[in-house]
Amino acid sequence: MGKLAIMSILFSALIALSSACGGGGAGADKSGTAAGGTGGTGGAVSGGTAEAAGAEAVYKANCLACHGNNLQGASGPNLQKVGARLTKDQIVAKIQNGGGGMPAYKDKLKAEEIQALADWLVTHK
Repeated sequence: MGKLAIMSILFSALIALSSACGGGGAGADKSGTAAGGTGGTGGAVSGGTAEAAGAEAVYKANCLACHGNNLQGASGPNLQKVGARLTKDQIVAKIQNGGGGMPAYKDKLKAEEIQALADWLVTHK
C-alpha cells in the first residue's frame, strides 16, 4: 500500500475517532495513569526510526485529539512521562481495552500498531 493511501486511511480514522475520544466525560482519568497514544513533534524518539515515525502517525491519527500534539493532555491525560509511570504491557492493555473515558482500540488498530505505539510511549520518561 502506498504512502498516500496509508495517510488517507489515517486521516479518515482521525476524523472518525476524534469524536469517539470526545470530551472524556466525568470518568476521564486526568492523573496521567492512562495511556492512549504517543506524542507529536514534542515527543520524538531519538534515532528517528521508521517504527517511531509509524507510531507517531498512528498517534496523530487516533490519539492527538484527546492527548494533544505534544502529549501534554487535553480531554485525555498528559502522556509526556507515561513510560515512567506504566510498563509497556500496561500501556498495551490501556490502548486495547480503554477505560476511564478512553475508548478501546483493540478493534480499531492492528496489533502491530498497538505494539509500535506502546514501544514508542514507553520511551517517554
